[in-house]
Amino acid sequence: MKSLVPLIIVSLIATAALAKQPNIIIVMTDDQGYPELSVNGNPILKTPHLDDLHSESLRLEDYHVSPMCAPTRGQLMTGLDAARNGCINVSSGRGLLRPEVPIMANFFGDAGYETGLFGKWHLGSNYPFRPEDRGFDETCWFPSSHIGSVPDFWGNDYFDDTYVNNGKWKKYKGYCTDVFFEESMSFMKQAARQGKPFLSIIMPNTPHGPLVAKDKDEAAIKKILDQPEFDDIDPAMKVRLADYLGMILNIDENMGAMMKFLADEGIKDDTIVIFQTDNGSTHGPRYYNAGMRGGKTELWEGGHRVPCFISWPNGGLLEPQDIQGLTQVQDMLPTLLDLCSIPNDAKFDGMSLASILKGKAVVPKDRMLVINYSRMPSFVNYPTPFAQTLMQRNMGEVLWKRWRLLEDRELYNLETDPLQQNNVIDKYPKVLSKMRGKLDDWWADVGPNANDVQRVIIGSEHENPSRLTGCEWLDVFIDQQRQIRVGQHKTGYWMLEVAEPGEYDFELRRWPKEIDRPLVAPSEDGQGAIPITQASFYLSNYHHLSISEKTAYGFEGETKQIGPNDTSVTFTAQLEKGPIALHTWFRGGAGHRGGGNLSTILSAYYVYVTKK
Repeated sequence: MKSLVPLIIVSLIATAALAKQPNIIIVMTDDQGYPELSVNGNPILKTPHLDDLHSESLRLEDYHVSPMCAPTRGQLMTGLDAARNGCINVSSGRGLLRPEVPIMANFFGDAGYETGLFGKWHLGSNYPFRPEDRGFDETCWFPSSHIGSVPDFWGNDYFDDTYVNNGKWKKYKGYCTDVFFEESMSFMKQAARQGKPFLSIIMPNTPHGPLVAKDKDEAAIKKILDQPEFDDIDPAMKVRLADYLGMILNIDENMGAMMKFLADEGIKDDTIVIFQTDNGSTHGPRYYNAGMRGGKTELWEGGHRVPCFISWPNGGLLEPQDIQGLTQVQDMLPTLLDLCSIPNDAKFDGMSLASILKGKAVVPKDRMLVINYSRMPSFVNYPTPFAQTLMQRNMGEVLWKRWRLLEDRELYNLETDPLQQNNVIDKYPKVLSKMRGKLDDWWADVGPNANDVQRVIIGSEHENPSRLTGCEWLDVFIDQQRQIRVGQHKTGYWMLEVAEPGEYDFELRRWPKEIDRPLVAPSEDGQGAIPITQASFYLSNYHHLSISEKTAYGFEGETKQIGPNDTSVTFTAQLEKGPIALHTWFRGGAGHRGGGNLSTILSAYYVYVTKK
């Protein structure tokens, strides 16, 4: 029995250490910019609960993210630049985190934390990219960029929606943001009462479009906008702002409820609370932009400078105040690991701010940052090897002190030109040389792998069947259910990895299974009837097969006829383990160029892949 005593002591010490670990809550809202807080001077919106958090927090006042949401989320989760972690865009097969890269949930889960993700994930909808594949114990989330995206459950509209709960679709009651906060608080309560520290990441879809506020919040903003002082705002803009700012009222209300919950549970003082947004404002440039130029998707300051509040009453941090100096979202993971004394040997692109938050250091004055991301393929209706979605060296920005070098062709000094009106690139050659040197070094490091393609895995025990959507077509943009409703004429293909050899069914659909509508049929509002009469299927990367094998397995291409009542068409193929590319086409209409071929209309928006 004596031999067990040391083990018991070690166990008790480990348990005691774990009990001292702080809880962590990260709230990151969607498309709410720096201007959309009353504490930052918003003339319309009042956010009393966020203002309270601001007053009791350390505020990173020169804090930067990506101008687009998914790259920001990937950088938060990994502590790595988008070019390094694989998520460089919001869709088009370029929004997937490298599976081999550990993320926040892995680090904290390995350290004994309960981990939960609630709301928007936007880092992959299939295995191995889903939050439940990446270390989260409890999840309630929706796929892709917004409620109403192509991979989302069809017809979700913010109220009483169906979300993914721990790998399965589940219907919830209530308004989306309310649901995500309520689910997160339920998770936190359970963990706290079990004596376990938790990491709870809450990512509301609001105030991202489509703009749908609760009636009371819309009415509250509308009442304010009806005052004479806002007569100069365009009436159509007022309608949008009523919903946009109304959604932020709801966020603020939920933040107040969450902070009260922490106090009531007796865990507020031992909980790190971080609030930030994922990119610049979508509406700020059109009504109030807090003295900045630009908004979401843009490299101007308003596109990527966002609020960031950090509160931890018992953490030995500085008294609430502004923290100056360049900081970025990649800093969050190493900072939290240090604050929680979790050892690791990871190499991050961000730096730990722990000593700065405790008053033992300051942000290095000479720090330089690079922001880069790939662009939306707005002009592309079919795959191209020279897509806009490829990240390029000269499409990013270098930040140094108050200097901003945009796309290696425009240089601005925010000290004298906060609205970035005067390009002074020809006037400061030494500054330009120093910033270009940073860009060159950064690109030499990340550039060789920045555009690596990440592959969805099919035939795995973790996801079978797999529900593929056009959101992952490589370098072609289909991400909104409204695009499906009107039947946008776009074609694309999926980059896949076959997990296990065997026979696979590929069920091609225009509409998802939850509505089971004929391929040719219009949407519920009468849009998008399409004269589809044929479906074609082709798998590439099988050049090693013999001619007879290709013919037998359909790898030379296979076509089937479609009837007016068919909701889908299924092709079967015998696959070996390894990488493939899946191509599909729906054809119809009159022949062209005097031949008998039908015109290609679009690719299957949805494909359900089942390993038999």
